[in-house]
Amino acid sequence: MEFFANLVPNFVWDIWNSLPPLVQYLTIVTWKILFVTIGVILIVAFSTYFERKVIGSMQARVGPNRVGPLGLGQPFADVIKLLIKEVIVPAKSNRFLFVIAPLLTLIPALATWAVIPLNDWYVIADINAGLLYVLALTSVGVYGVILAGWATNSKYAFLGAMRSAAQIVAYEIAMGFALVGILMAAGSLNLGDIVRAQGGGFLNWFWLPLFPLFLVYWISGVAETNRAPFDVAEGESEIVAGFHVEYSGVAFALFFLAEYANMVLISTLTAIFFLGGWASPFEGLAFLEQYHDLPLIGWVFGGGFPWLFIKMCFFMYTFFWLRATFPRYRYDQIMRLGWKVFIPITIIWIVVEGAMAWFEVGPWAGLTG
Repeated sequence: MEFFANLVPNFVWDIWNSLPPLVQYLTIVTWKILFVTIGVILIVAFSTYFERKVIGSMQARVGPNRVGPLGLGQPFADVIKLLIKEVIVPAKSNRFLFVIAPLLTLIPALATWAVIPLNDWYVIADINAGLLYVLALTSVGVYGVILAGWATNSKYAFLGAMRSAAQIVAYEIAMGFALVGILMAAGSLNLGDIVRAQGGGFLNWFWLPLFPLFLVYWISGVAETNRAPFDVAEGESEIVAGFHVEYSGVAFALFFLAEYANMVLISTLTAIFFLGGWASPFEGLAFLEQYHDLPLIGWVFGGGFPWLFIKMCFFMYTFFWLRATFPRYRYDQIMRLGWKVFIPITIIWIVVEGAMAWFEVGPWAGLTG
């Protein structure tokens, strides 16, 4: 922070210090919100590009290579195309709910970022109940899906909405139990405290003692975002495109943006809960502490936002990898996995965590000391 502060002229700091504290606070929060929102939207845009490149490479194809150098302009071409296309509202639909449904899906995906710490000091709202806030908002998105399927007055859209809603609810329960394990290990609902509880290096991250919960949370996140191989809401041979089959133009773009924004969100949350968030895997090594305060390479050994970004990119790549590798599951297989496999696993491992805490193993080592 001192490195960047020295780049700002002194007269700017004089003007800033003359402003009332409330104006300073609102200005800081506004810039934080803009930075996070614009960053998420840009990541979403280029995720579509990299997804097509990754899947193309895996399937011996080229991928986007026409619009701009190396096809990098393809995401912007897609955005422009969707913006200028006509939004067709079905004649017998509920117009208000038809319009509001995409917003109910997108807004929670963006609002959740308010409590997500990008490093040890950058967070929009550092609230103590951050974990509950995340769980609540990630559950709200299902209402947009249900309304989208019902408001269009289409049997195909309605069936797709029911499938998607049942799937989201099933895997949301498993994710909730996995978060109970995180709460037990970290002893806090604050996301920053959860990351700090994993300090000390790669072996202190929660992925190791909570490995079953790690797998359950990640796979449930893939299912909750309706991504392959869990994309039964878009079973083209049965129900066309699912709950958003009647949407076009900007309205469809909002659903598309919400899906990829949720992918980015799930990837980031998985990194925060199980892989130490912004923490560096080299933390805890005494001979590297002398490099922590260096302005450019200090994050390599001391941690920072680049580590969180790298971990998020890894999980985003896994999303693309799964889509290119596995066939779509049947609906009964998806429901069986969520209700009969994941939920029992999470409950059993919570009991195991209680035993680990009793015997002071893993994250609970040395509590009595």
